[in-house]
Amino acid sequence: MKRLLIVRHAKSDWGVTNTKDFDRPLNSRGLSNAPEMGKRLVSRTLNPQQLVSSPALRAITTCKIIAKEIQYSETDIIQEPKIYEANHQTLLNIVNQFSDEHDFIALFGHNNGITDLALYLSNADIYNIPTCGMVLLEFPLDSWKMVSKNTGNMVLFDYPKNPFEA
Repeated sequence: MKRLLIVRHAKSDWGVTNTKDFDRPLNSRGLSNAPEMGKRLVSRTLNPQQLVSSPALRAITTCKIIAKEIQYSETDIIQEPKIYEANHQTLLNIVNQFSDEHDFIALFGHNNGITDLALYLSNADIYNIPTCGMVLLEFPLDSWKMVSKNTGNMVLFDYPKNPFEA
């Protein structure tokens, strides 16, 4: 079985002027939501074997904060430039190239592609993955190459404003 944790970056700061979209940082809410979501992963004993992130500042910052909470080495994070501004098909192509040595991978990216990917791959009934939201999909497959439309089952949908009980 393969498990994919799809994570949308935390809330970014739109108030920073003269900054390219790619370089937009997290705002104070994003900086507090990201560690909270990491703690939720720990409390559920969800420990991805590999973290793959867009290199855009808001996404890689979210990834690094969560990595710290789950005790994943920041130096092991894979930055994939194709995730930035990717649609669901581009994201699927990235997933299909994941190494089969890992059964549980987290993908950090951006909307609309992230939400569209979750919908495309699963039975998820989600309108929008909020900032710092997470969707966990399980695939009854042995290879990432086999992941395709409607092959996954959503087992978790969580986001910062969702009440949490450990």
